[in-house]
Order: sequence, then structure tokens, then C-alpha cells
Amino acid sequence: MKLDVKSSVKEKYGQAALRIIEDATDASCCGSSGCCGATTDAWDPITSNLYDEGEKSGVPAEALLASLGCGNPTALAQLNDGETVLDLGSGGGIDVLLSAKRVGATGKVYGLDMTDEMLALARENQQKAGATNVEFLKGEIEHIPLPDNTVDVVISNCVINLSSDKDAVLREAFRVLKPGGRFAVSDVVVRGPVPAEIRRNVELWVGCVAGALDEADYRAKLTGAGFEHVDVEPWRVYNIADAREFLADTGVDVDAIAPQAEGKFASAFIRAQKPEAKSCCGPECCA
Repeated sequence: MKLDVKSSVKEKYGQAALRIIEDATDASCCGSSGCCGATTDAWDPITSNLYDEGEKSGVPAEALLASLGCGNPTALAQLNDGETVLDLGSGGGIDVLLSAKRVGATGKVYGLDMTDEMLALARENQQKAGATNVEFLKGEIEHIPLPDNTVDVVISNCVINLSSDKDAVLREAFRVLKPGGRFAVSDVVVRGPVPAEIRRNVELWVGCVAGALDEADYRAKLTGAGFEHVDVEPWRVYNIADAREFLADTGVDVDAIAPQAEGKFASAFIRAQKPEAKSCCGPECCA
């Protein structure tokens, strides 16, 4: 069975963006935390409790509602004034806007997304936040529309696992990074054998679980793309109650599969670096 992952991802995240936009314009909607049936009004073991109160208060409510990630890559990455950052799969723009504050007026943050509805929402959030050092681009993370050696840092929040060609994503991330540039993403990883029913399920691919890489595979793919100093650090391991939550409404036998999924999935911080440019003092360098 071949999963049409890309179409499913576009459909789900497009619908999520439209719901948030509709809720924001509904005069009967009171408050900003999941009102009118927004996508983040229920507990989710993967996407909940990722940002602190200071970060939440500094971005538009719609950007927070559209956060469907599994971590906080802006807390993971060391961002400095004047740096250029690329967020792969930027969604409603929360990580782009948080990064824009950290790199300052002399820095630049690109957000890349393939979903028109999410891009429209992100640009609205950019205007509300008054972020002038931000640019949202339409494109796929397997084909980044930026030149070689463009950015200092690549971040991403639970998006690389959605791709069916992760090697291409990592090669592209390596290509657009400047020498010495950093790769700092949040993603779901696998820790041991996973039931086949999960791997075959489209809903679980879209939900960041079925397409997740094993920790060792993630390290190997990053190294194969050219990265060094690779580190995979699981920080939230999902228990059986969490497994029941993300398996619900996916068509699998939750009672049978949840015990097999316990402890097998985790949100992880993943870091790597593109090697520094080599200096050469010999005559062969000047030939």
C-alpha cells in the first residue's frame, strides 16, 4: 500500500489553517484559547505545552493555535543578532516570529511551507506581530527555494517526519546552510520496533507518528547528508495513555496496538552542524 502522504498532509494542515482563520473572524468567538472548536482546544500528548507564557504572550493568538509541532526549536537553537534562519514547514508562523525577535532587526527569518492556507495565516500573523525581518516562501522542504550557503540556522518543528523523502530534506538543509551553519529541529523519533499497523496508517503519518525515523537512522541520515556533531536527544517519551490519545480515531485497534506503542515514540531535539569551510595554505589552493 502506497501512502499519498503529501496530499494528506496538505489537506489536513490546510483545513487546520482555515478553521483558525474562520474562528478568528467569528464575532461569537470568545477568547483566544481554542474557542469555536479550534484545533488546539483538546489535550494532545505531542503538541501540548511546548511554549512558556512569555513566548505565548509575544505572538498572535492565531499563531499559537496553529502550532502543531512536537517541540520548541527556538529554545533549542542558539540564535544570535544578525543571523539568517530558515524554518522548514513553518505553518502558522509561531517559530518564525519567535526567531525573528531573537535575530533582531539586522537578521532575517524565512518560513517555508507548501500549504497556501497556512501561508496566508502566517502572513496575517506576521502583519499582526509587525515583523519586518520575516519572509514566508511557498515550496516543499525536499526542494528548498533558496541558494546554496544562504542561512546560518535551519529549524523545524515536527515536519521532517512528514516527508516520505527525508534524505532529500536533509541534503537540502545541508545545501542551504552556510559552512559552520547549524541544524536544530524538533521531531518525533522511534525507539524500537513499531507495529506495522501504525506504519501503514495515513492518519498517523499526518499526525507525526507513522513516518518517524528510528534514532539511529536519523543520525545515519544526517551523517550521510554531510553533517557532523550529530546529536539526537529524546525529551518527551510517550506512555500508554499518550499512545491511546494519538491512536484514537485512526481506525486501528487501540486496545491491541497501544501497549505495543508504549515507550516506542518520543519527541526529540536533533542537532547537527555543517562543517566549517576548510582553509588551505598550500600551493594547490591557488592553482
